[in-house]
Amino acid sequence: MKAVLCKAFGPPASLVVEDLPSPTPEAGQVVVSVHAASVNFPDLLVIQDKYQFKPSLPFSPGGEVSGIVTSVGAGVTSLAVGDRVVAWAPYGCFAEEVALGEGQVIQVPDGIDHVTASTLLVAYGTTHHALVDRASLRAGETLVVLGAAGGVGISAIEIGKVLGARVIACASSDDKLEVCRARGADEVVNYSREDLKARLKALAPNGVDVVYDPVGGAFAEPALRAMAWRGRYLVIGFAAGDIPKIPLNLTLLKGCSIVGVFWGSFTMREPERYREGLAELFGWVREGRIQPHIEQTYPLEQASSALSAMAERRVKGKVVLVTAREAAASAR
Repeated sequence: MKAVLCKAFGPPASLVVEDLPSPTPEAGQVVVSVHAASVNFPDLLVIQDKYQFKPSLPFSPGGEVSGIVTSVGAGVTSLAVGDRVVAWAPYGCFAEEVALGEGQVIQVPDGIDHVTASTLLVAYGTTHHALVDRASLRAGETLVVLGAAGGVGISAIEIGKVLGARVIACASSDDKLEVCRARGADEVVNYSREDLKARLKALAPNGVDVVYDPVGGAFAEPALRAMAWRGRYLVIGFAAGDIPKIPLNLTLLKGCSIVGVFWGSFTMREPERYREGLAELFGWVREGRIQPHIEQTYPLEQASSALSAMAERRVKGKVVLVTAREAAASAR
């Protein structure tokens, strides 16, 4: 089988593609024939040794995958050969086949294709956990989304609208904001040329109820200063690279909360709730209430190009790697 390998930590261009033996499932594992693997920002951090998970070299990056179970190990009871599935792992999924623990793998309902399914765990799972579990977002509240044109940002726009919120999307260019409007944003802010705090206060004079922040950096404090009483500031990640230092007196004055969202840890600590949330997401997709914005698919062998596009902030929505199996199936 072909696999994308990181043999030395570095930029996407340092990745290589090699032929490796197909995996054999150990007890409690299944082997999945990969059709699609979504590309996420943590994948970029992992290959540069900048993430909390530290795999040993060499390894295959990629943590979100959709495919078909081709073999099962001893003791597996919930999955069978032929099942259509999705799975999440810290790394190892940018390959034509991957061995995964039974508990990592979830069956996909009929009516959801492999490419779409591969985008639903990390971005949409993070956002569902953030807005439903951590923020308890309510209909009629105002939700601000920073980095709104990225994969998690668009998922926040869509899920925010499903939950009945007024959504203000913030991004760095007009073309990105057009995508946000198309996905349902009620208002937009171009923070490359507008004062973020002033614009948010103009759009929400009584303050914003929830801020969804996967960016960090210089925009965190202005967004926090625009919050309403009892607002919830969701810390999703730090795509800008800098972890902001927040004046804690702001939380006192506004009676607001800064809430951490660590989806990966949540899936392991609260597996039943994780699966409940994912089932709700599957239902929303089948009902047409959410539809991931997939900007481009790349052949598996072009993983470095897909990751480079993400590193250079050229991606609006999601990019997905597809194997030859998926390409052949789509052509039929």
